[in-house]
Amino acid sequence: MNCIPTLSVGTINPVIFPAYMHTPFRLATAQYDISFLGDWANYENKISRWVGAAADNGAKLLLFPEYFSMELASLFLQEIYGSLDRQLDAMQSVFADFHRLFQTQAQQHQVHIVAGSYPVRQNDGSYRNRAYLFYPDGRSDFQEKLQMTRFENEQWSIKAGDSLKVFDTAWGRIGINVCYDSEFPMLARRQVEAGADLILVPSCTDTLAGYWRVRIGCQARALENQCYVVQSPTVGNAPWSEAVDVNIGAAAVYTPVDRGFPDDGVLVIGELNQSQWVYADIDLANIATVRREGQVFNYRDWPGQFRCDSVTTVL
Repeated sequence: MNCIPTLSVGTINPVIFPAYMHTPFRLATAQYDISFLGDWANYENKISRWVGAAADNGAKLLLFPEYFSMELASLFLQEIYGSLDRQLDAMQSVFADFHRLFQTQAQQHQVHIVAGSYPVRQNDGSYRNRAYLFYPDGRSDFQEKLQMTRFENEQWSIKAGDSLKVFDTAWGRIGINVCYDSEFPMLARRQVEAGADLILVPSCTDTLAGYWRVRIGCQARALENQCYVVQSPTVGNAPWSEAVDVNIGAAAVYTPVDRGFPDDGVLVIGELNQSQWVYADIDLANIATVRREGQVFNYRDWPGQFRCDSVTTVL
C-alpha cells in the first residue's frame, strides 16, 4: 500500500530571512539541451556558462529540468551510457562533484538554483529522483519525485519518494513538483496550503503529448491554487543516450487567470525545443492580492467541491 507523503517545511534561517521581502525578483527557467560531454571539464564549463548568463541578466532564482543530469552518463564508456542500469550506477561516482558544482555556483553568483533532478542511490540499492535546491549561503535541500511514470516504474526501476516539502526563500515559500507530479492536484494543493505561492516544475518529456500533459498540469495548478507555476524542460535530441534520447518542450511561467494577470495565464513562454533561458519578473505579493480581490476565488473555494460526498446515479 502506498502511503500519503508527509509534508515538511524547510528550516528558515532567521538571520537571512527575518521576514519575506515580497518584492519583485527575476527568475530564469531553462530549456536545456542534452550534450555529449566527454569529460568533466566540459560539463563544468557548460554549467558555469548557463548559470553565469542567467545571473548576469539579473535572475535570482534559476530552474533546470528534470533528468538534465543524465548527460553526465556521457563521461563514461559506451557500454555504460548505453545501458539504463549501468549509467545509474556509474553516475553515483560523480554525484558529489555535481552537488559541489551547483553549491559553488549558487554561492558565487548569490542565486538560488533548483538543479533539475538527479537519480540518487539509496542504502537499499534503489534510486530516487531528487530535485536539489541550492541556496546562496551554501545550504541545500531536495524534493523527491513522488509519482513515477511507466518508464520509471517498468524499465528504469526508479522508486517514488515519500516526503512532500515546501522551502523558505527570501521572497516567500516555494514548492517543487517533479514533472509527472504536476499532473496530480493534491500535491501542489498541500504545498500551497503550507504557504507556497510558487511551484517549480522541472520536466523531461520525449513526446509533444508528454510536454502538453505536464504543461496542462502546470496551468491547472496555477488556476485552481491562484499561484505561479514555472516549467523547465529538457530539449533536443541525444541519440547516444538510452535515457534522454528525445526531449521536447518549452519553458514557461504560468499564472492565475484573473485581473492583473495575462488573460491566458501565460506570463512568458520560450520557443519550442530551442536551447535558451526564459526570464520573468514576478512578485509573490500579487498572489495575496488576486486571492483577495480576484473575479473568482479558486483558492478559497477549493473546499466547496467536497460538499457532496456521494454520487447519485439517475436512470
